[in-house]
Amino acid sequence: MTDQRKTSLGGQGERVAGRNVFSKSRLEAFSDGVFAIAITLLVLDLAVGTGAHRHLLHALADLWPSYLAYATSFFMIGLVWIGHHAIVSISTGVDRRLVKINLALLFAVAFLPFPTRLLGEFIRDPHAERVAAVFYGCWLLLISVALAGMWRYVSGKRRLLPDDFSQVSIDRMTRVFQPNIALYGFAIALALILPQVSAALFLIIAMVAFIRTA
Repeated sequence: MTDQRKTSLGGQGERVAGRNVFSKSRLEAFSDGVFAIAITLLVLDLAVGTGAHRHLLHALADLWPSYLAYATSFFMIGLVWIGHHAIVSISTGVDRRLVKINLALLFAVAFLPFPTRLLGEFIRDPHAERVAAVFYGCWLLLISVALAGMWRYVSGKRRLLPDDFSQVSIDRMTRVFQPNIALYGFAIALALILPQVSAALFLIIAMVAFIRTA
């Protein structure tokens, strides 16, 4: 009995000491909660002034920078959620390094409502629009790189992929998750000259990436 108990405890110890010691369901549930909160916080910045009831239509139209920023960030978080779900669903398990990469991704996503609000507020301010657009673009790029890094870790050396997952599927998903650094770089550089145009380009990039995941 004692030997059997030691054997049982030893097996548990080996599992705890092993790589796949985290629950996929808990990681995905926690991540979904962060995504849901972040995407909800985006809409809280959409508001009209207290005296807008006399010219409500004009006040609503005047909020176009906030609409633009909201739509871009909404598509971006939606894109990350879809990609994150695909990566976690495919992976055979969750190890400590993947958890840390996932936390880095969630850190970037949870912070996104802040640069979104900055873009909506200052994109028409001649003294601040460039900073707001560049900061926003850099954060979108950071999120894209973090998601790509998560997939790179899972697929690299097939460390967390099932044995029957084909190389063709790996290559296809790698292309989908590959961040378009050149395009983001161009949009960020454009923000130094034409901030409002770059803001529209950020939306296009997010929408195209969102469609590619379908």
